[in-house]
Amino acid sequence: MTDVLKLAENEVIEVQDKETAVSPEAALSLRIWLRLLTCSNLIEREIRSRLVRNLDITLPQFDVLAQLERDHDGMTMSQLSQRMMVTNGNVTGLVDRLTREGLVHREADPDDRRSNRVSLTPAGRAKFNKMVPIHHGWLEDMLGGLDKDSIEQLYDHLKGLKTSILEAKQKSANNQK
Repeated sequence: MTDVLKLAENEVIEVQDKETAVSPEAALSLRIWLRLLTCSNLIEREIRSRLVRNLDITLPQFDVLAQLERDHDGMTMSQLSQRMMVTNGNVTGLVDRLTREGLVHREADPDDRRSNRVSLTPAGRAKFNKMVPIHHGWLEDMLGGLDKDSIEQLYDHLKGLKTSILEAKQKSANNQK
């Protein structure tokens, strides 16, 4: 199913999403979950597209740079894959490409020679620091249809949702013991 959104007087866009496939009578919790998925997918697709089109980098490559920027001492490939929630194999391919482009440096971990430690090169740090305000601007643009109070309320509501999810997860784990 599709949602038809009117963006401007003569501009209409059709958005195919999961939430419109559910009847209005469906449980509100299900409709909320599907709406969150739809919003997340829309944001991710737009960011992916803009990164490639405007900055010549993929979202996974951008994510590698972001993780490495947060840890100035670098990290092992395993740590990087855990933070990105992907397999070591996925990270290896990303790091290989970013190494060829001179954006990251990989060397044997002095504490464990069986693993490699990855860090940003000065060129990688400079490129990432140029991309960050552009990326943030895109997010601001996508939230631009909401006023400041609505954005703050949404943030607070999502914090509450996150807390509720973590509490349910903990309760479920306790019940399985």
